[in-house]
Amino acid sequence: MTMKKTDLAKNKMVKSDNAVKIAGVPDRFGTGSAIVDRKEQRKLDQAAGLVPFACKLPITLITHLHESAKEQSVSMNDLVAGLLTAAMEKPKAKAKPAK
Repeated sequence: MTMKKTDLAKNKMVKSDNAVKIAGVPDRFGTGSAIVDRKEQRKLDQAAGLVPFACKLPITLITHLHESAKEQSVSMNDLVAGLLTAAMEKPKAKAKPAK
């Protein structure tokens, strides 16, 4: 009995799906990967004493921060932490709120 073209395509797809399941996931996407999932990253951050902190800033300031981080070859988190630490160590002066 001959098979329709669509049946042949379905069979071919099933065979390829089975081949992928048997072969497994390559190591670069598996356990040997350097990419950490969100839950694991959250645990690592908590162990390091890091707490998420969100705020709204003008786009011009964000652009300047990104450029500075790229120039200094540091992460955005490290750059902002350093700037905040330096600002907090300065003698107390009246801060003007940003408009």
